[in-house]
Amino acid sequence: MFEGLSEKLSGIFDALTRRGSLSEEDVNVALREVRRALLEADVALDVVRSFVDKVRSRAVGANVIKSVTPGQMVVKIVNDVLIETLGAEAEPINLDAAPPVAIMVIGLQGAGKTTTTAKIAKRLSERMKRKVLMASLDVKRPAAQEQLAVLGRQIGVETLPVIAGQTPVQIAVRAEQAARLQGFDVVLLDTAGRTHIDEALMQEMAEIKAASKPHEILLVADSLTGQDAVNLAKSFDGRVGITGIVLTRVDGDGRGGAALSMRAVTGKPIKLLGAGEKMDALEDFHPSRIANRILGMGDIVSLVEKAAESIDAEKAQRIADRMRKGKFDLEDLSEQLAQVEKIGGLGGIMGMLPGMAKIKDQLAAANLDDRIIKRQRAIISSMTRQERRNPDILKASRKKRIASGSGVKVEDVNKLLKQHRQMADMMKSLGGAKRGGGALGKMASMFGMPGAGMGGMPQPSPEQIAALQKQLGPMPGGPAPKPVAAPKPLAPPPAGVSAAPKLPGLGGGAGGGLGAQPGKLPGLGGGLLSGLNPFGKKK
Repeated sequence: MFEGLSEKLSGIFDALTRRGSLSEEDVNVALREVRRALLEADVALDVVRSFVDKVRSRAVGANVIKSVTPGQMVVKIVNDVLIETLGAEAEPINLDAAPPVAIMVIGLQGAGKTTTTAKIAKRLSERMKRKVLMASLDVKRPAAQEQLAVLGRQIGVETLPVIAGQTPVQIAVRAEQAARLQGFDVVLLDTAGRTHIDEALMQEMAEIKAASKPHEILLVADSLTGQDAVNLAKSFDGRVGITGIVLTRVDGDGRGGAALSMRAVTGKPIKLLGAGEKMDALEDFHPSRIANRILGMGDIVSLVEKAAESIDAEKAQRIADRMRKGKFDLEDLSEQLAQVEKIGGLGGIMGMLPGMAKIKDQLAAANLDDRIIKRQRAIISSMTRQERRNPDILKASRKKRIASGSGVKVEDVNKLLKQHRQMADMMKSLGGAKRGGGALGKMASMFGMPGAGMGGMPQPSPEQIAALQKQLGPMPGGPAPKPVAAPKPLAPPPAGVSAAPKLPGLGGGAGGGLGAQPGKLPGLGGGLLSGLNPFGKKK
């Protein structure tokens, strides 16, 4: 959603950061371009004016103009103001109330209220371990109540049984009673919508609110509607009162103006972002992370969180153990590709990496998309278990059968096998099970990390280190080291702890023992670890 705005702002700031110094006129020219970019992104005019004024007041000053990197200082100021505009802190759904906590979901028809209700229910039950009940109050749209019941069965969340002829207010009261009697923690009320705001809709929302007394009222708004979404939020907040906003379809090609405007215009936080049709395609709204995405700085934290949620830890550990032993077959490769798909595919991952916007054209030319992963998994799925575990038996006739079964050419099968062979060779060289440790094994053993197949290196005792220090003398041919006054300790060491620091990982603190022997760095012809080469034989 923020792609177009991100490209324009990145171009503006690239021109700024290339300059050695900035004048006030340079800042004003850049801010005119920022103003134009925000207006093109459908950001509300009042929000644009406020945004540009805040940036100008902070950027035009001696601290920025005379800064070592003035361009980068301006980028930082824009980033800070962007975070303030979106809301300084992330505000998740508030469940701090006596159960059952009522959450009312409102919005226009077609914005995705029913799907979003199911997504929130799945999120609360799986992540926060809450017992959730969903109830559909939409008696206007055909099969709306049945739709919520189907979604409830898909995600394993209970829904209120449908009784024909009841009004939305009666259903809300029944949902509250059922939740209280059956010990539910949260009750989600999916209300009806209209194609436009009318008095009947507002009156119905007000009556439901009075009957159910919801702790949270979440407005579901379609981000593709731009400024209309902002007007919608103002209308609902004025008549019903909302506590938060859920923006849907942020994975679409909207301009991002709604997200930038809604918080500033309504003063209500954006709590969640709907980023797809799947039931797990719901993200927390973090202003700082969204600001980083807009300015092309990436969003590594969200990527790591998504990976932690979607990757099976036991399966990943099992593959890691096999890699450590130098084993990596096509079944392992298929599992790795499946995990990439779970995180969001190549597009989802690259969208969160810093600097990817600047090489978008090169990536497009390389045809790196999610179809590659699907094609490679299809090739592996067309193999027998024996072939996946032992790719060496794949000859011409087998490759032809696999290509035919997966709908690709034999060349594609050969490419996949070559890619796997390169990865398997790399795993063997790193794991090095046959050579007693390999590069990874020796590096890990240096830091005292045990591992299967990694040859352990004996750790010297503090007494042995002390004996070695007495034997060490000045470097041959070099001047004697000048005595250096020892710095005064900040505080006396605790009882039972030696005051002399020792080498890290060798039974003491950081940096010990090196001060007495200048020039004798480990592995460079002197010092305590002289002659030890962790990547080869002993010299």
